[in-house]
Amino acid sequence: MDTRERQARAWPLKRLSAGLLAACVGIVCLAPLAEAQERYQRRSLLEFFFGRRVAPQYYAPAQPPPQRRIVRPRARTVAPRVAPAVVAAPPKAPAVEKLDNAKKILVVGDFLAGGLGDGLEAAFENSPGVIVDTRSNVASGLVRDDYYNWQQQLPIFLDEAKPAIVVVEIGANDRQQMTINGAKEKFRTDAWFAEYRQRVLTFAKAATDRKLPLLWVGLPAFDSPSMTADAVQMNQLYRNQVETIGGEFIDVWDGFVDENGKFVVTGSDINGQQVRLRTADGINLTEAGRRKLAFYVEKTARRLLGDQASPDLARLDSGSLPGTINLPPSEFNAIVRTQPISLSDPELDGGSELLGGGAMPVTVNKSPRDLLVESGKMAPAPAGRVDDYRLAPAKPTTQAKQ
Repeated sequence: MDTRERQARAWPLKRLSAGLLAACVGIVCLAPLAEAQERYQRRSLLEFFFGRRVAPQYYAPAQPPPQRRIVRPRARTVAPRVAPAVVAAPPKAPAVEKLDNAKKILVVGDFLAGGLGDGLEAAFENSPGVIVDTRSNVASGLVRDDYYNWQQQLPIFLDEAKPAIVVVEIGANDRQQMTINGAKEKFRTDAWFAEYRQRVLTFAKAATDRKLPLLWVGLPAFDSPSMTADAVQMNQLYRNQVETIGGEFIDVWDGFVDENGKFVVTGSDINGQQVRLRTADGINLTEAGRRKLAFYVEKTARRLLGDQASPDLARLDSGSLPGTINLPPSEFNAIVRTQPISLSDPELDGGSELLGGGAMPVTVNKSPRDLLVESGKMAPAPAGRVDDYRLAPAKPTTQAKQ
């Protein structure tokens, strides 16, 4: 009974608690709505009497959908391309006509001699009294006489050209074995150098025996260290052999190496500008290199040729003389005889007197100038002048007066 009574008593309490909980939830949910209604319904005194003024609402008219604007690219005006003006090279000066009696420089040797000849032609192109005659064979030398025999060809060239100077540039192709009395001798052996000295001497004597100036040009440095070392040894051989018979050795070594004596591809030309002197193979010469090689020979050649190498040398004939020389024939007969006139006796025509001059007056007493010039005597200074150092005469004393 106790349990049932307890349950009966607790049931009203549970219902009351559930009702209170539901009321609280409803109040919480309806509070914003009530507040909104109260805020909406609250009016001022004017609104109460005249009513609430509602502002008219305006609606923007419906806009049509924007049309897609097609933007066409503007035509780009491109200025016509003007071709760069071609600067015409200045006309080359006409070649100087050589004189009939011009002296010849005969250049003989291998491929370096061909380049040397080109450089000498450029050096003497403005000299009418000098002609450069180059007789070279590219692959020749003094070793392979079976390929090209210079000992036989040089006398023939001398007879044909009749040169005033003989220039030799040879030896770059001679670093090979040599046939001596039918046997092959290797390069750099003592027998090889002994035979080579004799061949150089015989070749050089072909010019010196004819009393012709001989200029033997040395080998330049090469890119190959072994070729450079051989060139040094062969240049010394050329110098010794040529100078013993009266020839002149032209040393060009310093023009193709740096300050340390090493091979260079680029260097100074004859004007001091840095240019390329050697080709890619390190053996041949460029145009500037050939001109520089000829520069060393040019100085000596001009000294030997003298005035003949001057660019001012001209042909003296009727075409080059002034027109005033060709005078018309005179109306008077040619004077074939005149009376002898002495050049040391001009008094025949009164030439001892100047025009408007008269005889100098003759005086007995000589002037101070004449005394000074003729006898070195100086006239005494006037009394009282600053340079008058004479003492005044002594005045007589009182006793002397008494």
